[in-house]
Amino acid sequence: MLKTIDPLLNGQLLAILDDMGHGDEIVVADANFPSASNARRLVDMPGTEAPALLDAILSLLPLDDFVASPMAVMQAPPETRPLYDGYQASADRAEGRPITITEMPIPDFYARTRTAYAVIRSGERRLYANFLLRKGVIYP
Repeated sequence: MLKTIDPLLNGQLLAILDDMGHGDEIVVADANFPSASNARRLVDMPGTEAPALLDAILSLLPLDDFVASPMAVMQAPPETRPLYDGYQASADRAEGRPITITEMPIPDFYARTRTAYAVIRSGERRLYANFLLRKGVIYP
């Protein structure tokens, strides 16, 4: 355990977040997502929920402010809206500004996942709980 570091951020995940550069993307996937077959690097985090992982990751990872939308989710049925609204609130709070979240067609989300720097497989059981984050820069 480390002071001020969210305990969900294990050594493997911390190393990946640190190794990522500006513009690299990371995907947090739900338990149903085919993570292993789509990941270049895979971190398995069973028992975790996607919103908690989002908050933990955004406590350290800056979102890219060089692009219009540094975050993406899958296009999903309306019952997913409360989950996505929670993602919106978390991203806005972490960045201190409104964040545009793109809703992507599912095949496009899968394609983008295959090029992401890493995939974090959560234990999230809610459907369509997947999201993608694009790393920004830390200004001097």
